[in-house]
Amino acid sequence: MVYRAAENRYDFMQYQRCGRSGVLLPKVSLGLWHNFGDTHPLETQRAVLRRAFDLGVTHIDLANNYGPPPGSAEANFGSIFAQDFRPYRDELFIASKAGYLMWPGPYGEWGSRKYVLTSLDQSLSRMGLDYVDVFYSHRFDPDTPLEETMGALDSAVRQGKALYAGLSNYPPEAIAEAAAILKELRTPYLINQHPYSMLQRDVEGGVLESSAEAGVGVIAYSPLAQGQLTDRYLSGVPADSRMALGHFLKRDTLTDERLTLLHALNKLAEGRGQTLAQLALGWVLRDPRVVSVLIGASSVAQLEQNVAVLDSPGFSDAELAEIDRLSAEAGVEIPGR
Repeated sequence: MVYRAAENRYDFMQYQRCGRSGVLLPKVSLGLWHNFGDTHPLETQRAVLRRAFDLGVTHIDLANNYGPPPGSAEANFGSIFAQDFRPYRDELFIASKAGYLMWPGPYGEWGSRKYVLTSLDQSLSRMGLDYVDVFYSHRFDPDTPLEETMGALDSAVRQGKALYAGLSNYPPEAIAEAAAILKELRTPYLINQHPYSMLQRDVEGGVLESSAEAGVGVIAYSPLAQGQLTDRYLSGVPADSRMALGHFLKRDTLTDERLTLLHALNKLAEGRGQTLAQLALGWVLRDPRVVSVLIGASSVAQLEQNVAVLDSPGFSDAELAEIDRLSAEAGVEIPGR
């Protein structure tokens, strides 16, 4: 069946300005990290992408290594894009990244000009795109001069293969240095991407501040801590869960202390008329420096539930203080405390 986007697709979603740029991003964006590789049915992926766009989710986040296997998320997205979304290309804000291992030998990862620009060409080919809207350096490379990596991002923009540059997983001091280089090159530096959730608050230790000083937005990935901040693990570890597989999320993460915290947060969410996931997403979005949260979705129902965070009430000072207290008691590191 030919896909036609919903006529009311912009009636529900809320958009925020990204840093000091002219770009507005949806508060909820769709990340294709885990659920869009060859291990998931293509028709499910298509259904999630269609519903996301119908809900006003215009920002789709990918990387060269997303899958599994690496490259498959971009290839699958490219197939769906060609069939469903090509007429809507100008309404979409598509991201990709380069930094992690993609092919053997000395040029297949990190931050060299050789790797970054070659990887971008491969990504565009897999997705069937002429350009991406933002192209990220996916991780800081301590062994490559920042001038080289930032120069590669600048070249990507000047070649018309990316509209904006972004950084992901960079420490605060590297963000500041990279921002200075990109400013001198006059490269449109748009955004920083980092993990941020109630369980992982490292960005409060300088990334948010460095990003604001550079005039760029922050987009949070893993705002649900890979599913921990949902009802998924409240009764243990399901056999088909990410924690059971143990690749990115280990079983020993779910300590008695962590489980006690999850139940306490779930109770707080219920008192607010929310799911635990909605509480967690709303909490990340409470900071105006966070322009958007990146969610994964393995089903349309999960997508809809998470996008419904936009209906959630704001947080009182007492609620925020209680979340901090519960988190600190459970051993969550809170910068500045």
